[in-house]
Amino acid sequence: MTLKAVTDTSGAANECIVLPELRRAFATGRTKPLGWRLDQLAAIEALCDEQEPAIADALAHDLGRPPVEAWLGDIASTKGEAAYARKHLKKWMRRDRQSLPLAQLPGRGWVQYDPLGVVLVIGPWNYPFYLSVAPLVAAISAGNCAVLKPSELAPATSELLTELIPKYLDNQSIRVIEGDGATTQNLIAQGFDHVLFTGGTEIGRKIMAAAAPTLTPVTLELGGKSPVLVTADADLDVAARRVAWVKLMNSGQTCIAPDYVLVEEAVADSFTDKVIAAVAAFRAQEHTSGLRIVNRRQFDRLAGLIDTTTGTIVAGGRADADALTIEPTVIRDPAPTDPVMADEIFGPLLPIMSVESTQAAVQFVNSRPKPLALYVFTGSQRLGRTLIDAIPSGGAVINHIAMHCLVPQLPFGGVGASGMGQYHGRWGFEALSHRRAVLAKTARPDLSLVYPPYTDRAVKLMRRLF
Repeated sequence: MTLKAVTDTSGAANECIVLPELRRAFATGRTKPLGWRLDQLAAIEALCDEQEPAIADALAHDLGRPPVEAWLGDIASTKGEAAYARKHLKKWMRRDRQSLPLAQLPGRGWVQYDPLGVVLVIGPWNYPFYLSVAPLVAAISAGNCAVLKPSELAPATSELLTELIPKYLDNQSIRVIEGDGATTQNLIAQGFDHVLFTGGTEIGRKIMAAAAPTLTPVTLELGGKSPVLVTADADLDVAARRVAWVKLMNSGQTCIAPDYVLVEEAVADSFTDKVIAAVAAFRAQEHTSGLRIVNRRQFDRLAGLIDTTTGTIVAGGRADADALTIEPTVIRDPAPTDPVMADEIFGPLLPIMSVESTQAAVQFVNSRPKPLALYVFTGSQRLGRTLIDAIPSGGAVINHIAMHCLVPQLPFGGVGASGMGQYHGRWGFEALSHRRAVLAKTARPDLSLVYPPYTDRAVKLMRRLF
């Protein structure tokens, strides 16, 4: 089959033939050996190294992303995932021996990690390379065949993945299918062995509903309003720089970007001033004041959040509909019922709200859906841990923003409305593996007392034994 036949999106027929082909490939056992997995992971590393200019160009076309952000946000992070998995995969694949109760001796017990089969990876538009290929690293590490469905809202990156994946990876086991939401629904309906989706919460609900008829398990990496708590004893200069840096990255279109800040009243004005100064410093050499938004629909939504806020716009606020750009915008003390405080912002808008105390901040966050990430800036590690323990979230960072996503040793995922399931590093390997229990027994001894008919003595012995 030609690549065009595999990736053509003109009809559902092409989508329907891919899964049977990959099932046949999986049945040959080609993806199970350690060597195959290591070769594919090394190929992803090579792809990241050799195709960095092409990837950066695609991200610039889709998102207006500068090369350094393309490297940091999509390329280096992807290569890091692949390199870490390649280094540790042999250890992950080992059988995990388990002790047995006396009643099961002689015998041996272990847990082995079997590939699931064929995995569907559905990528988002905001980090369209990293959040497509990093889940692919997990699928490959676990020995699966995979279908990658990139986002149609990042067409240049989608086209590039369609071109590059077959050149670097085993095209008998890994395929790319381009298309829109209908294509995604058609793929899910076929009944994969697992679906890993990254995107918004509302689409995540549709993915889960579509997977239900075939009982396909899902990993949903969603979003949510990730709060920042700044205590009065925090290093405000560091906190302001780190919040502003990540908020500006990719125009704020990052699932773990700081969505809003709750800062203790005593330092709220000072912190706000420092954030505004940090934004100005970071943007000083830019030719335009606005940040590029992915499309008109998202632009209109963000512009509407600015127009409807009851808070005070203390920096930015201007939007250019022709260029699809919005200035980094800082909003002080919007009402909790404002639209900007309702759903995930996913743009360069930062509400900053003063609170009387850390207890008030905890109550505010816990009154809302569980966030994907929680960030706490404080001079006290003890207080930081106390606040982290008091607020459920997918992940948490003390005195920084979003860095947990770049640590493959840590699981990444949401909780509640921000997602289900986790991946990265070993956690991704396990998520896309079947943890299979195996008990190996000997033929002898073969105690007759366990077989009926049961005497009173046999029952007494069995009660003691089992």
